[in-house]
Amino acid sequence: MKHSTDGWAVGTPGLLALEDGRCFHGTSVGYEGLATGEAVTYTAMTGFQEIITDPSCAGLIVALTTPHIGNTGVNSEDNESDIKPTIRGLLMREMSFRVSNWRATESLPEFLQRHQIVALSEIDTRSLTQHIRQHGPKRAVIASGDWSIDELIQKAKNAPRIEETDFVKNISVSQPIEWSEASQSDGTKKLVVFDFGVKRSVLRSLASQGAKIVIVPTDTSAEDVLNMQPDSVVLSNGPGDAARLGAVAAEIATLFGRVPIYGIDLGHQLLGIALGAKTYRLPFGHRGTQPVLDKRTGKVGMTAQNHGFCLVPESLSSEVEVTHVNLNDGTVEGFRHKKLPIQATQSVSDICLQ
Repeated sequence: MKHSTDGWAVGTPGLLALEDGRCFHGTSVGYEGLATGEAVTYTAMTGFQEIITDPSCAGLIVALTTPHIGNTGVNSEDNESDIKPTIRGLLMREMSFRVSNWRATESLPEFLQRHQIVALSEIDTRSLTQHIRQHGPKRAVIASGDWSIDELIQKAKNAPRIEETDFVKNISVSQPIEWSEASQSDGTKKLVVFDFGVKRSVLRSLASQGAKIVIVPTDTSAEDVLNMQPDSVVLSNGPGDAARLGAVAAEIATLFGRVPIYGIDLGHQLLGIALGAKTYRLPFGHRGTQPVLDKRTGKVGMTAQNHGFCLVPESLSSEVEVTHVNLNDGTVEGFRHKKLPIQATQSVSDICLQ
């Protein structure tokens, strides 16, 4: 086993095994162990800490396509959530053991070890990305140490599928809480935010527009929400397929016409389902920067996204207007109801309370 200049042990072999038999060899740089999940690629140029701590990454083994990861280290202010990271594994071409940022309080390998996240460096992320683009996201096993390749492939085949798993129930808050940060003053608008895995950046964006925020569990009843007398209700981002949250969608539907509702990411899809629409699985997901057209203004924005499912355009009601579309594949990125105060966007970047 080799050692880096700062004392970290490196050189333990690691392996990513996909359900279709494709394998990628690397070096373990995180927690020593094994984890199953769905292998996906994330094309963002920056923000590895935000990706790792995003609850929307629950159940995923994320491959970062930027070749050099970790030199800025980790700090608590940039975490997207206070809960334990739900990501199942991390894949990189090269991880830096040296931290070169004044804000850092620990290195990435220290963070990965502390949160028991299996991670591999020296992975051919370009080849992996091409494979996923051609064949779609795959159930996978990420492991460090000596394992039988055939055994790992079989474990990948036996792993649960993302669309069969309910991640939200283990992520959402257990009771209503008021959210605030020292940098944010109390706003004039009271928002009730359904927590499907809400990111701190979403809450900050809402607060910056003059919102006082109350976060509630996913099973909160419509009547309990109305008793809080909110100015608006927000359905947050989150992991997995919104189609699994049919009971929540039915409860949300009872709020229509009684309070303005805004959906973001998973909340965007869930709001569409509550209006009668259906979702489908994207070929390889939108994870990273995506160009989005606002059809009302003709303006194009670059948005940050992290989702693997989308609304079926043909399933949207005639009372729904598509307001945003993805310029890469034409998928629905936002909509509004023509009569009721209901609107939604797939991207956090498009949040705009009205």
